[in-house]
Amino acid sequence: MSLHALAAAAAVVAADQEPRGPEFGKASPLGLLIIVLLLVATFLLIRSMNRQLRKLPESFDTEHPEADQKFDEGTDSAAAAESASADVAPDPSDTGPPQKDS
Repeated sequence: MSLHALAAAAAVVAADQEPRGPEFGKASPLGLLIIVLLLVATFLLIRSMNRQLRKLPESFDTEHPEADQKFDEGTDSAAAAESASADVAPDPSDTGPPQKDS
């Protein structure tokens, strides 16, 4: 029996019961089962996450960050624009803002 069919059957049984007498509104064993299943799923999720976190290195810092820094310089658009404008000698007759090619 699939989980979907089990849930549908539980919904039908719950809908067929009419609220009567002093037992109306009290918890059922089905509620306890759902809570226990949620607790087990939470426990398994936390255990899995802890295993994954143990696989990570203690620090992501490298001993020689020069290669990373050299790579990062190309990713900053402001730094790239400054380095591109530093390569071109300024034209003394040009007084306006630089024009972009369309």
